[in-house]
Amino acid sequence: MRALYPGSFDPLTNGHLDLIERASSLFGEVVVAVLCNPNKKAAFSVEQRISQIRTATAHLEGIDVVSFDGLTVHCAATHDAGLIIRGLRAMSDFEYELQIANTNRSLATELETIFMAASAHHSFLSSSVVKEVARFGGPIDHMVPAKVAEDLNRLFNSALTPLQP
Repeated sequence: MRALYPGSFDPLTNGHLDLIERASSLFGEVVVAVLCNPNKKAAFSVEQRISQIRTATAHLEGIDVVSFDGLTVHCAATHDAGLIIRGLRAMSDFEYELQIANTNRSLATELETIFMAASAHHSFLSSSVVKEVARFGGPIDHMVPAKVAEDLNRLFNSALTPLQP
């Protein structure tokens, strides 16, 4: 079965990559769908995020990286995905994700949502935390794939002295 993993991925974190790898081993084909949201000020363009994800997942088979706007259920239908994957880092994520899953189910009853728990060593990661650490010159190599770290460091090009881990 083909699975859809939607998100903004701004930027892709090692937590996202872990879920992609695990989903790939479970479902074979995973469509990573990068949300194009004009209402949000993204650090990276959709094209940059797609490139980052493709680089980070080059070692995997059955991964397709696409962009979308609009409803996730429409993206799933376009890419013939029968289920949606969502990651949960903490209990606080569950209420929001359950609401979205139920909304999607009301729009497309044939779609299932699968919640995957973040690995413990990635459960603290969020794209916003990673950007904040990078913005202030902190070490991010353990938080994101190498290409993403390079792009973030170039983006923020901080004159700050990086913190020692």
